[in-house]
Amino acid sequence: MRHPPRSALLAGAGAVALLGSVVVPAVTAQGATPVCTVQYSVAGQWDTGFQGAVRITDNGAALTGWSLTFDFPGGQEVTQGWNAKWSQSGATVTAVNESWNGSLGSGASVDAGFLASGPAGTSAPTAFKLDGTTCDVDPEPTPPPTDPPPTDPPPTGDGTAPALHVEGNAIVDADGRSHRLLGVNRSGGEFMCVQGYGFFDGPVDDASIAAIAGWKANTVRIPVNEECWLGLSNVKPEYAGTHYIAAVKDLVARIEAHGMTPVIDLHWTWGQYTGNSAGCSDVHATCQKPMPDAQYTPAFWSSVADTFKGDRAVAFDLFNEPYPDRATTSTAAAWTCWRDGGACPGIGYEVAGMQDLVDAVRATGAENLILAGGLAYSNDLSQWLTYRPTDPAGNLVAAYHVYNFNTCAGESCWNSTLAPVAAQVPLVAGEIGENTCAHGFTDQVMKWFDDHRLSYLGWTWNTWDCSSGPSLISAYDGTPTAYGAGLRDHLRALAP
Repeated sequence: MRHPPRSALLAGAGAVALLGSVVVPAVTAQGATPVCTVQYSVAGQWDTGFQGAVRITDNGAALTGWSLTFDFPGGQEVTQGWNAKWSQSGATVTAVNESWNGSLGSGASVDAGFLASGPAGTSAPTAFKLDGTTCDVDPEPTPPPTDPPPTDPPPTGDGTAPALHVEGNAIVDADGRSHRLLGVNRSGGEFMCVQGYGFFDGPVDDASIAAIAGWKANTVRIPVNEECWLGLSNVKPEYAGTHYIAAVKDLVARIEAHGMTPVIDLHWTWGQYTGNSAGCSDVHATCQKPMPDAQYTPAFWSSVADTFKGDRAVAFDLFNEPYPDRATTSTAAAWTCWRDGGACPGIGYEVAGMQDLVDAVRATGAENLILAGGLAYSNDLSQWLTYRPTDPAGNLVAAYHVYNFNTCAGESCWNSTLAPVAAQVPLVAGEIGENTCAHGFTDQVMKWFDDHRLSYLGWTWNTWDCSSGPSLISAYDGTPTAYGAGLRDHLRALAP
C-alpha cells in the first residue's frame, strides 16, 4: 500500500491513542482509590539517552484537559515527545494534552511518550502530579529492558509455525499438505525507525499478536526499512542496526509462537527518484521507491536471509510494490528493469532487479519462500511468467496487491492475468483492501481467491483512521473496523 510518511503525531496517535476501556484503579494501603495514577516505564535506552513513557489514569471526575508534571532527578532532559505537548524547566517536566486527547473520563487512561538525554533506569522520577494533584505510582518503576526492548517474554508455545516450500503451484508444509497464507499486514516497521520514533507503530507484545491469531489468521506480513536494518547513518542509532534487527527478530518469534507465518517485506528503500508518481524526493528510505537499489538492497537481503536461513517458517517478500512502469512508457523496458535491474529508464540510481535479489538470498544458503510482486505497485502480473527470475531452490511465489481503486480489480482481469500465473506458481495477494471503510470489494476478492485456493493478507493491522487508508482495527485487542470485520469474520468462517 502506498501510504504517506506519517508524522510523529499520526504515528504516535496510532500507537497509543486514548484508551476507551475502564482500567482497574490502584488502591492505597488504606483501601482508598487515588485521584490519579501514573505508570512510568523506559522502553529502550542507549549510551546518551532513552525512550520513556507514561500512562495516566484519571480515577476522579472527568477531565476536559490535563497537565502532568514530574521532576527528573538525574539531569535528564526531554528532547522530543508525542501524544502531549512536552516542555521542561530545570528538572521539572510538563506534559499537556493535545487537542485530540484532552477529554479523559473517570477510570480512563491516556498514554504519552518521549525521548530524553541522560541516564534512564538509575534515576527515574518518583512523584507525579496531574493538574496539581499528586498521583500514586508504582514504588518501583519498570526497569529498562535489555536490547531489544520486548514488552514481555515471547510465549512458550509449541512453535507450530510450519516450515514451507513450493510444490508445483502450491505452497505446502513439511508433510506436503497444501498451506494457504491467510492473514494481515502489520505496518509500522517501515517508517517509525527512519522517522526517529521507535521500531513499530503500536504494541507488538504477545497480547497484540494473540489478538491477530484470534482472528484465525495464519500469516503476518511485516514491512521493514532497509536503512534501519543496515544501520545507516541517517537513522538514529537506537533504532538502527542490531537494535532494529533484534526488534524484528523478536516480533518474528512472537508470530511463530502463535503458529503463524512471518513474511519479511522490504517496504522502504534508498535511492532518489523524483519522476512520475514519486512518493518523496528524499534519497533516503523515507517512502516507497519504484525499484530497489543496487547499492544497499542486495546487502539487506543477504543479511536478512543469513539471519533467518535456519527457519523455513519465515518467508521473504523481495520488494513491496515495484512501479518502474511509471518511469518509462515502454512496457518491455519496465519488465526488463524489474527482472534485470541496472540502469533503468527514468530512474536515477542503479537498480537491483528481482534476479539480483533472488541471487543474494540464495547465496547465503537460505531456501525460504521468496515472494516477487509485479509491476504497477504489484497489481500487474500480465508478464510475470515471461520475466520471472530463476530460483535454484524452486521456492518462488508470485505476489499481487489489489485495492478497489486499482486497474486490475475485477474478475475479468483476474481470470485473464492471475489465473494463468496461479496455474504455474503459487500466488499470494500480499495486500488486499479498499478505501471505503467497508468490505464489499474485499469480499469479492476473497471469494475469487478462495475459489482458486489462493492466499491473501489484509492491509493493515493498525489503528489509523480508515479514511486515510484501509485499517482493519480500531484497537490492538482486535476490535475491528467495519472494514476489518469483513476479513475477521471470513477468516473465522474458513477456520476448521
